[in-house]
Amino acid sequence: MPAPRLAIQDDGDGTPVVLLHGLTATRRYVVMGSKWLERNGHRVVAYDARGHGASEPAPAPDAYGYADLAGDLARVLDDCGVDSAVIAGASMGAHTALRFALDAPDRVRGLVVITPAFTPDGLEPDRLERWDRLSDGLRSGGVEGFLEAYGRPPVPDAWQDTVARVLRQRLSAHEHPEAVADALRAVPRSDVFESWDELGRIRAPTVVVASRDEADPEHPYATAVSYCEAIPGARLVSEDEGQSPLAWQGGQLSKVIAEVAAEAVG
Repeated sequence: MPAPRLAIQDDGDGTPVVLLHGLTATRRYVVMGSKWLERNGHRVVAYDARGHGASEPAPAPDAYGYADLAGDLARVLDDCGVDSAVIAGASMGAHTALRFALDAPDRVRGLVVITPAFTPDGLEPDRLERWDRLSDGLRSGGVEGFLEAYGRPPVPDAWQDTVARVLRQRLSAHEHPEAVADALRAVPRSDVFESWDELGRIRAPTVVVASRDEADPEHPYATAVSYCEAIPGARLVSEDEGQSPLAWQGGQLSKVIAEVAAEAVG
């Protein structure tokens, strides 16, 4: 079956950086629309993952695993004529970047692993059931059905309105919401790696961006620490306690990505 057509944005000149977004997001939601990288000597390639944004759905409802997503990343690099790049990904995008780095290490100059959540222990049944409820809510009720299934965001009151607004904006940006519903079932069931030891094979300069649990409990701080400990030479960065997550600050996150790019070419 043919691979889906992907919506790709390719701007700027300089060290190539590829941005990979998370589940239910689009290419805008890595550096939140910031153009700092393009203005500061980087070629930035960003694309909507299969089934997301303006990209076509996968050829089958279960074809949203990390092998599929990493294969799409290879296609994007080929289509853009990029031999190797700094890869920066958030959540699902972070996991895709790591799978690609394990499969094609020569094509990865550096890694920015933003708010990873996968662990090789797998998800508990109740958490898989929650993803399935979100999928069913989106499929049957659209954006409002998803939000109803999502319930009250598990964040402090000060961030309630922000999280709800961003969720609504993200989910309204998809041309194929039924494909996102398929991804909501398939992605959480896909393994990125089988054991933490596998990450010891990564040699690219790596920064892991963690969020404090108060603001982003679905991407545990301790999980990010585990990634940092497993990847040789990786460095952990985060916001100060009580501050807005670094992963939500596009300009500041862009500077972290630029630091990795400078190390990669230095």
